[in-house]
Amino acid sequence: MPSSSSSVEVNADLQNERNKCSFNKEEFTLWWVGGEDQLRQKRSREKFFISQPEFQDEVPLHFASHKEVYEQSLRKATVIFTKVKKLLQDEGKYDAKNYVYHLDTLLGDGFIKEGNPLRVHFSMFVPAIQGHGSPEQQSQWLKPAMDCQMVGSYAQTELGHGTFLRGLETTATFDERTDEIVINSPTITAYKWWPGGLAQTVNYCIVMAQLYSNGKCHGIQPFLVPLRDLETHMPLPGIDIGDIGDKIGYKGVNNGYLGFKNIRIPRTNMLMKNAKLLRDGTFVKPVSSVLTYGTMVFVRVLIVKNMAQHLAKTATISVRYSCVRRQSCINPGQPEVQVIDHLTQQAKLLPLVAKSIALKLTADNVWDLYQNLQLALESNGGGLEQLSELHALICSLKAVSTTDTATGIEVCRLACGGHGYLSCSNFLTFYGVATASSTYEGENTVLYLQTARYLVKVWNQACGNKKLMPSVQYLADYATKPTAKRFPWSDSVPVVIAAFQAITSNKLRVACDHLEQRKKAGYTHEEAVNKTALELVRVAELHGRAFILSSTWEMIQKANQTASPQLVKVLRVLCELVVYDEALKATGDLLRFTTMSETDLIHLQRKYEEALSILRPDAVSIVDAFDYPDFVLGSALGAYDGNVYERLFEEAKKSPLNQEPVNKTFEMYLKPMMRRAKL
Repeated sequence: MPSSSSSVEVNADLQNERNKCSFNKEEFTLWWVGGEDQLRQKRSREKFFISQPEFQDEVPLHFASHKEVYEQSLRKATVIFTKVKKLLQDEGKYDAKNYVYHLDTLLGDGFIKEGNPLRVHFSMFVPAIQGHGSPEQQSQWLKPAMDCQMVGSYAQTELGHGTFLRGLETTATFDERTDEIVINSPTITAYKWWPGGLAQTVNYCIVMAQLYSNGKCHGIQPFLVPLRDLETHMPLPGIDIGDIGDKIGYKGVNNGYLGFKNIRIPRTNMLMKNAKLLRDGTFVKPVSSVLTYGTMVFVRVLIVKNMAQHLAKTATISVRYSCVRRQSCINPGQPEVQVIDHLTQQAKLLPLVAKSIALKLTADNVWDLYQNLQLALESNGGGLEQLSELHALICSLKAVSTTDTATGIEVCRLACGGHGYLSCSNFLTFYGVATASSTYEGENTVLYLQTARYLVKVWNQACGNKKLMPSVQYLADYATKPTAKRFPWSDSVPVVIAAFQAITSNKLRVACDHLEQRKKAGYTHEEAVNKTALELVRVAELHGRAFILSSTWEMIQKANQTASPQLVKVLRVLCELVVYDEALKATGDLLRFTTMSETDLIHLQRKYEEALSILRPDAVSIVDAFDYPDFVLGSALGAYDGNVYERLFEEAKKSPLNQEPVNKTFEMYLKPMMRRAKL
C-alpha cells in the first residue's frame, strides 16, 4: 500500500521488482485480511487515523526521555480510544474484543510505536471482569470499564514470582466481622511488578492474591481493587504505586509496581463467576479449576496474532531494503547485485515471510476454536475438556510464535547490515515487543512444561485406548504401535506434516518411558519430571510446530479452492517453504524416527532452495500485499517508495544534536581540554 507521500518517485529497483509480480496483489491482500469488508474497513481506518494531526511527532520519540515517551503515548492512547469508540458505537460494534481487534489488527502499533498504556485495560482488565465476574458484578462494572470511567490493569506477576502462580505472596484475608477482604503485601517480593498501565495510568486493578478465610488458604483468586482517587488521581491510603523504570521495549506502556498495606475492599469485590466466598467465610470451589484458564487463553491467542503481524512488518522492511541495497558482485567484473539476489539473503528472509503467514493462519484457526469454546462454556456449561486442550495448545503456540518472531526480527535486522542498527529502521521497537512477549503471560519454558504435562496425561490415556481431543488425536496412532517401526518418509507436504506428528509422538513415548524409569529408581514424580524436562520441552515445542504446519496446510488448501491459479501457485510455494524450513531444522529427529536417508535430506535441501528461487521474483509483491502503510511500519528502510538513503538523511537531520552547529559541551568540556593540552 503506498504511503501518503505516494507522489514521490519510487526507487527504480523496487519498481522493477513490482513489475515482476506473477499474481494479483489485491487478491492476496483480500485473502490476508479476510475479505472485502475487512479490507475496506482497514484502509478506511488507516486513512482516517493517519490524517489526524494528534499522531504526528515533531521529533521522533526515540530521541525523547522516558517521561516524555509515556506522556506522548498516553496522549495518543486517549485520542485512539475516543475516536475508535465513536466509530464502533456508530456501527453498533463497541465492545472490548472489537476495540482490541481495531488496535492490534486494523490500526497496528504504528500509531503508538512505544506501546499503548490503555492496552491492558481492554485486553485483560475488561476480559477478566467478563470471564470471572458474576452477572451482578458484570452489570455493575462492565459499562464503566468499557467507557473508561474506571481504567484498570491486571496485577498478577510479583517482584519475586511470575509464571509460578501458586507461589504468589499477596494475601487477601476475609474479615468476617466487617464483611471485608484485607489486601496486604507481606514482603517486598510480594509487590506486584510489571502490569501495563499500572504506574500512573489506571485507577483500578484486578489483583490476583491468596485468599484466606476461616483460617484456611483457598489459593489464588481475583479481586477488584481501587487504587487512586477518581477526582485527584492520588493513590489511596495504603497503596504504594509507581513506575518500574525504562525497558528494552514497550517504553510507553507505563509498567508499574504495586504494594498494599491493609487495603480493605468489600467481600463482593472478589470476582465470583466461578469460585465464591460466602458471608460466613465459606469458600465454594469452582466447578473446574480449568475455568481460570479462560482469560489467559484469550490473551495468548492475541499474542500469536500479534506475533504474526510483527514478523510480517519486519519482513516487509527487510525485503524492500534488500531489493534497494546493492552489495558485492556474484560474477567478477560485473556490477554489484541487489542483496536479495544472494541466496544467503533469500534464505534469511523468505522463510520469515512464509512463517509470518503460517503464524497468522494458525492464529485465525485457534481464534475460531476459542470462539466456539466460549459459546460452549456460556451456553451449556460444557467445553471443559476442550478448554484444557486449548490451554495446552496455546501455551505451546505462544512459546513457539514469540521465540520465532523475536529470533526472526533479529535476523531481519542483521540482514539490513549497519543501517538496521539505527533506531529509525524501527527494528528495535518490533524486537522489544516480541522479546517481551517471550516472558509475559507465561515464561516460554514454563509454558512448554505445562503443555508437556498435558501431553503426558494424554499419552497415558491413548495407551489405555481412551478417546482423545482433536489436536492430540494423532498420538493415538502411535501409543499402540511397535516402538521399532519408523515412519515412512517422503518430502510431500502432507507427509512431512505427518512426520512431525510421528516424531512428536515417538519423542513423547521416549520421555514417558524415562519418567517411569526415574520414578522406579526412587525419584518422586516431580523430581523425575525435572530430570526429564529437556525432553519434555522439546516434545511440547514439536507439538506446537506440528499444529502450525497442519493449520497452514489446511487453511491454504481451503483458500486455494477459490483463488486464481496464479495465487494458488504462490500460496502453495509459501506453504512448502514453511514446511521444508521446519523439516531442515528437525533433521536429527527425522533421521532418528523416520526412514529419511542422506539422499532424502539432500533432495529436501534442493526443494527448499527451489522454493526460494520461485518466490524470489515475487518477494516484494508478497510483502506489498500485506498492505502495511509507511506510517505503521515506521521505518526509513522499508518505505513503499524505497528511497532509503534520502530517508536516512531526513531522519538523521531530526536529531536534536543537529539543531545547532555547535553543542554547548564544546565550551564546557572540549575547549578547556584542548587548552590544557597546550600548556
